[in-house]
Amino acid sequence: MTDTRRDFLKKFGAGAGATVLSGGIFSMIAGESSADVLRPPGAKPEESFSSSCIRCFQCASVCPNRAIRAVGLERGLLEIFTPYIIPRDQACMLCMKCGDVCPTTALEKISDDGDEILAKVKMGIAMVDTSICYSYSGRICGTCYYACPYPDVALKLKTFAQPVVIEEKCVGCGLCERACIHIPQAIRVYPKEKRDA
Repeated sequence: MTDTRRDFLKKFGAGAGATVLSGGIFSMIAGESSADVLRPPGAKPEESFSSSCIRCFQCASVCPNRAIRAVGLERGLLEIFTPYIIPRDQACMLCMKCGDVCPTTALEKISDDGDEILAKVKMGIAMVDTSICYSYSGRICGTCYYACPYPDVALKLKTFAQPVVIEEKCVGCGLCERACIHIPQAIRVYPKEKRDA
């Protein structure tokens, strides 16, 4: 072995040791908090979701909207390959097929009946940023309202098409966020755990 290789290995070993001592390995395993990840409909509370999910990815395979993705290593080894949704890229259509194929209890089986979805699905809660929403700045839009599967129930319009989210009825599907024509979006869905924190 040359001196160059030996020097490299010494430096690499010292760096790895420093990473372990500084908690780097723990953070790689634990990752960031999962409270900001939007899970598919019917998902268990976050603290038990990742332990129930077997990462089979059947939920994503059956999703007709291709909304479900797999978490990468950036969230840590404990969360890797668990399913999540980014509404701005592709929102949930609430077809409820993901729960039908889940082989564990990670995703509850919920029918596609509108009333049952309203009662049982709570992926997150939409929030309107009134400082950038077109309808709150003198222009009339209302695009989010027309995209909502529960208009006048989960999302209402005030004068000049100003959207107002009814939090207890919002299921967090993200269709409003996906439809928002403002960049960055003026309405966003936040996971329930993050809102409750």
